[in-house]
Amino acid sequence: MAEDLSIINGNREEQYRSLIPQITGLLEGETDLIANLANVSAALKEQFSFFWVGFYLVKNEQLVLGPFQGPVACTRINKGRGVCGASWDRAETIIVPDVDVFPGHIACSSISKSEIVIPLFYQNEVVGVLDVDSDELNNFNEVDQRYLEEIVKLIQLDN
Repeated sequence: MAEDLSIINGNREEQYRSLIPQITGLLEGETDLIANLANVSAALKEQFSFFWVGFYLVKNEQLVLGPFQGPVACTRINKGRGVCGASWDRAETIIVPDVDVFPGHIACSSISKSEIVIPLFYQNEVVGVLDVDSDELNNFNEVDQRYLEEIVKLIQLDN
């Protein structure tokens, strides 16, 4: 249950290892996609205090803002634009150590300094992305990629 989310200290890998079973518990038995995306966003934001955590979902050939935690965000993103659009277009995770040097970065907030975007797949098609922003430079690495990719695989996208 959400009330039982346990935030731990430790290195990032230990935090992910503690969080994944809790996210699994949050998702277990819940079939509503929006509710699940909202809880995953909240759990990641609470555990890591990231600047912004949220989902964009593919609708009518655009990424459209879904559940998120953080300040107001861009509502629609075209394929190939910014980090989210590039992740969708390439169908791969993208880690950006400094968003100011990423070609075509969409600055929804000047506070964001680094970013990781993980595509969500359904039947081998990208149907959305998980976008995580930090207010620190170079805040994401292979550990984040491995565990965030594991987390998005937990989300049932066939509802």
